[in-house]
Amino acid sequence: MNPLASFSSPLAVMLPRLSVLALAATLAACSTTANSPAAAPTAPSATAAQATKAPPKLIVFLVVDGLPMRQVTAYREQLQPDGFRRFLDQGVWFSDARYAHGHTVTAAGHATMLTGAYPQRSGIISNEWNDAQTFAPVYNTGDTAYRYIDHKTDPLAGTSPRSLRAETVGDVLRGLQPASKVIGISGKDRGAILPAGHKGTAYMYMSEDGQFASSTYYMQSHPQWVRDFNAAKPADAFFGKAWAPLLPEAAYAGSVPDGQPWQYNGGNGNKLPAVLGAQMDGPGPRFYGNILPSPFGDELTLAFARAAIAGEQLGADAQTDILSVSLSSHDYVNHAFGPESRLSHDHFLHLDRYLQGFFRDLDAKLGRDNYLVMLTADHGFADSPAWAKTQGRDADLLNPGVVMSQLNTGLVQKFGPGRWAVSFSAAGVLFDHKLIKERGLAPSAVHEEAARLLRGMDGVVAAFTPEQLRGSDSTTPFLDAMRKAWHPEVSAPVQFVIKPNWLFSSRVGGSSHGTPHRYDQHVPILSWGPAWVGRGEVKTPVEVVDIAPTLAQILRVPAPAQSQGKPLPLPLPLPQAAAR
Repeated sequence: MNPLASFSSPLAVMLPRLSVLALAATLAACSTTANSPAAAPTAPSATAAQATKAPPKLIVFLVVDGLPMRQVTAYREQLQPDGFRRFLDQGVWFSDARYAHGHTVTAAGHATMLTGAYPQRSGIISNEWNDAQTFAPVYNTGDTAYRYIDHKTDPLAGTSPRSLRAETVGDVLRGLQPASKVIGISGKDRGAILPAGHKGTAYMYMSEDGQFASSTYYMQSHPQWVRDFNAAKPADAFFGKAWAPLLPEAAYAGSVPDGQPWQYNGGNGNKLPAVLGAQMDGPGPRFYGNILPSPFGDELTLAFARAAIAGEQLGADAQTDILSVSLSSHDYVNHAFGPESRLSHDHFLHLDRYLQGFFRDLDAKLGRDNYLVMLTADHGFADSPAWAKTQGRDADLLNPGVVMSQLNTGLVQKFGPGRWAVSFSAAGVLFDHKLIKERGLAPSAVHEEAARLLRGMDGVVAAFTPEQLRGSDSTTPFLDAMRKAWHPEVSAPVQFVIKPNWLFSSRVGGSSHGTPHRYDQHVPILSWGPAWVGRGEVKTPVEVVDIAPTLAQILRVPAPAQSQGKPLPLPLPLPQAAAR
C-alpha cells in the first residue's frame, strides 16, 4: 500500500485537429538577459526562428512540488552554477507566473500543467473530494479497476487517469506519433499519473518498500529495467544517512531556525542534522516513508528518472519523447516545517545540487543541443501561521469542525431542524439535497443562505453560490479564481475562500496551501533549451495553463483540446554557438 494515495498532507504520511499555434511574442523590452541588454524592437520573432528548428529529441518536464517562486529568487546567490541557475542565467524564466484557479493543491496543479485546462475543465478539482450525490470519498487518480504491480493496492490508491477529463500534450503527441514515449515519475501517484496523461506510462514511489511501481492500467508486468532498479534496493542506501546543512549557519540567517514548537517533530525530527532510520533496526515501511520528507526522496526519484532514460532509450531516435519528473519532497518539508524554515531553505539547496548533477548527466547522454527542460510547481505555500503571527500578521487556523457546526446552526435557524450541510469537499460545502427537497425548499435558497453565513465568519473572506460560479461576473474578488476551480459535475455547490495567512485546518503546526492568494498561486516557470526558448527574464504575467500550448508549438502538434492557455512569450532562440 502506498499511503500517499489517500493523504494530501505529508504529516499524515509521516505518521505512517492539425493546426499549429504560432508564438505571438517578439523579443520585448520585458525580456532581459543577466549580461546583455534587451534586443532591439526590430528583432525577428520567436515564431520565425521556430519554423526552421526541429523539435527536441526529449522534453524533460520537471515539477518541484510545493515550490513558491519567492524561494527561487530568495536563494539565488547560494545556488550552484548549473542547477537552478541554468534556467536563471542560461535559460528563460518567467518572474510573474501563476495559477489562476483558486483551490491550489497538488492534483489540481498537476492536472493543469500539461493539459492547459483549469479544474473547471479537467475535472481534477482537488486531491480528494466527495461525490456530490452519495458523499462517498473520491481520490483524484483512484480507479478500482486497476492495481499496483507487485504491491498492495488500497481502494483509494491512485492507479489511473480515469477522472482526468482532458488530454495532455503527451496524449496529443502519441496520438500523432505512437512511437513517441511519454513517461511520468513521482514520489506521489498523482504527480506521476496526471502529467503522463491517458496515453503515457506512470511510475510512483511505494513507501512500503522503497520501490517504484506502475499499475495494471499501463501494463501487466514491469520492464526489465524497472525490475533491475528495484532489485538493487537503492532506497536502502539512505538508511543511517544524515541530512546535514550544506552551508555554514550564517548562510541561513534569513530563515527560521530549526526546532520551533510549530515545526512537526515526528518522522525525521525537526532539527538538522537528522539521521534517517535513527532508532530503527533496519529499513522498513516507516523508514521508506521517512525518505520522502527529506532531500533523499528527490535524489531517489532522479535516480529512477536516469534509469528510465537509459531503460527506455528516451531521446535516442527521431521521435520526440517526454519525461515528466515530479519531485515531491519539498512539499513534505514545507508542510512539516513551513517555507520560512531553515529546513526548507536547506532542502532547496540540496535539490539545486541534485538538479545540477542530473543536467550534466543529460548533457553527456543526450547532448546539450538535443533536449529541452521546463520546470514549474503545482502550487506555492503559505508561511506557517504560528510564525506569521510573530511577524505581526493576521494569521490563524480556521477549524473545519467549528465552521460546519456554525453553518448548520445558522441553517437550522433559517430553515428548521436538520443536518443541512453534510460535509466539506475540496473548497466547498455539500448539502443534503434530499432533505431540501422533502422540505419543499429551492436548493438556491439554501445555497444563498449558506454563502451568507460563511461570509460572516471570522477567517472567511468570500463565499459563492452556483449561480455566481456559472455567471460571468469578473470584478468580484476571488470569484473568477473559484470559478476556474469549480467543475459543475464534480464540485460542491457552495465554494468559499479563507483569509490570507490563515489555514483551513485543526492541525496545529506546519503549513499548507490551497487558496487563491498570491503566495499559493505564484510559482516558477523556468525553461532551458537555447535552440527553442532563448534566454532572459520575462516579466510579462503568464499562467501555468500557457505551458501546454507552448510545448505543443515546439513539438509542432495541436494544443490539447481543452487547453485554455496561450503560448508563452518566449525570447528569440539563440544560435547554437552563442547558446553555449
